[in-house]
Formats: sequence, structure tokens, C-alpha cells
Amino acid sequence: MEKLYDHYDRLHDYVRLSITDRCNLRCVYCMPKEGLPFFPTDKVLSQDEIVKMIENFAEMGVSKVRITGGEPLLRTDVVDIIRRIKNVSGIEDVSITTNGLFLAKKAAALKEAGLDRLNISLDTFKEDRYKEITRGGNIEQVLDGINTASKLHFKKIKLNIVLIKGQNDDEILDFLNYTKDHDVNVRFIEFMPIGNAEKTWKKEYIGLKSVFDICDENKIKYHPIDLSGNGPSDNYQIEGFSGSFGLIHPISSKFCENCNRLRITADGYVKACLYWNEEIDIRKAIPDKKEFRRLIQKSLDRKPLNHEMAMDEEDRIIDKAPTWRHMSQIGG
Repeated sequence: MEKLYDHYDRLHDYVRLSITDRCNLRCVYCMPKEGLPFFPTDKVLSQDEIVKMIENFAEMGVSKVRITGGEPLLRTDVVDIIRRIKNVSGIEDVSITTNGLFLAKKAAALKEAGLDRLNISLDTFKEDRYKEITRGGNIEQVLDGINTASKLHFKKIKLNIVLIKGQNDDEILDFLNYTKDHDVNVRFIEFMPIGNAEKTWKKEYIGLKSVFDICDENKIKYHPIDLSGNGPSDNYQIEGFSGSFGLIHPISSKFCENCNRLRITADGYVKACLYWNEEIDIRKAIPDKKEFRRLIQKSLDRKPLNHEMAMDEEDRIIDKAPTWRHMSQIGG
């Protein structure tokens, strides 16, 4: 088996696969207020195309798959997709990122299908604030979904919190305290300038050093831990607490140098780097393993070492503009 390496000898064994660009929320950091025009059904990868693609990747050494969106639970065949991917030889770990609104209804079926891990977006514990950040979401549905999933013994449940200055940064302590009696990993994520005006982003960005500052102010003792999984977070546990917290800081402390993932959009493009516009259409090549591999390797050969490197390496980076896609169209 010839595995996938990029120009910097990084092994890529992890695929993030968007199965839909549709979402039932309009989160402020993910989608414009007016929403986006969604792809017509025939432009989105079919279940059979998805499974065949993962079979191709498995033969190239990929062992971990994360299902993303949009909101992946909006696809009526999401359980079947997960079951079939889990049954692909070589795939060891299947996870999903969801806003949690449909989780209470689908958690048991997802577990039965073989889903290993869950990432659930939850940027606040406050009902009115949640409705404001998501532009209309019902936080009770999400909390119900988390409670339901917690009883099913997934390998790990993570809560994703995008910190936004002036919107939810005053709840850091609440999230830290949540890990006292809940065996979850609360992950604080820096706000990224993807699909957002630069001036707006700078006003709303807050570095994750603020999490440590809150711990120090409240005399909270914590220590670093190793947490199994595929994420780029630095993880810690507060002494005596059941759960843990993690920091994902793509801006203040870039994790790019250890990036091991490829992102596949719902319409069948591969993106080796989340931030840049570089992408290659691989949909037509799915039935042809040789051509599929050639295109994937082509994408990896152009992958920058980090976000800034893409501005310098003119000989390999074809399109150096930031991606035209909003976060909801990439899957994070």
C-alpha cells in the first residue's frame, strides 16, 4: 500500500468529508445572515460515490473519516452512509460534526451504525444568546441531544465552542465548570477569517490565552493530557474533574505543520488546505482508482506548510486567494 504524503513528508491518513452544504442554522461565523444558495441535489455526492471514494482512500492508507456538512444529520441517508463507511476495510474510526439539533432522534441509530465519535457545536449555554449566534436555533434541542448521546457510550463526545469577543467569551468559566460532572472534551476554537470581512473578524477575534487567564484568575489547577482522536487541540484536565478541555488555535499558535487531513466538499472537490482557494474536482475520477490517486497526490503536492507559506510558494500554489467558500460549504 502506497500511502499519501505531501511535499513536506506529512502522512495524510484522515479525511473530512462534507456530505451536504445545507444547514438549518445560520451561525454568525459560518454563514451570512441571508443564508447561501444551496447546491441542487444532483450536484452533491451520492451515497454510492461517497462510499466508493472512501474505499479508494482506504487503499491509500486513510483510516479515519469525519463526516461534516453543512449539517450532516439533514441527509436522510446519513445513518446508511456511516454504516457503509464503517464497513470499509481499513477504516478504523468514523466521527461526525453536528449542530446537535437532530441528535436526540438519531443518536441511537448512529451508534448502532458504528459511529465512534461525536463533535457537537455549542457556543453558549444561554438560550437567548444561542438563538442570536445561530440566528434562530433552539438550545434545548441541542442539550437534549448531548444528554441522549452521553448515555450511549460513544468513544468520545466533544463540544465545539468558537470564541467570539463580546458574544460568548464571558462564558469560558461556565464551560470549564461543565467538565466537572460531564465526561466530555470542551474545545475552545479561535474565530477564523473564512468567509468573513477582515475588519469584522479582527473586532471579534480573541486569542485562547484568555482560557488560561480565566483559570489563573479563579485558581483553577489543570494539567496537560493526551486525548485519543484526530483533532489538532492541545488538551488539559482540571484536577478532580470528569471531563477535559482543549484549545484549537489556528491563528495564535498555528497547527498547520502537523496537518494530516484532506477535506472533500459536498460537490466533490478536494481541498488540501482549509484556508486557501486551491481545490481540485475529483468527482469524475472516483470510479478510476489510478486517476483518483493522481488527483489526490496533485493536491497534496501543492499543499503549503502553513497558511502563510501559500503566499510565498508561487511555483506550487496555483490559486493563492483565500477560499471563496464559507465555512458551511467546507465542513471545517
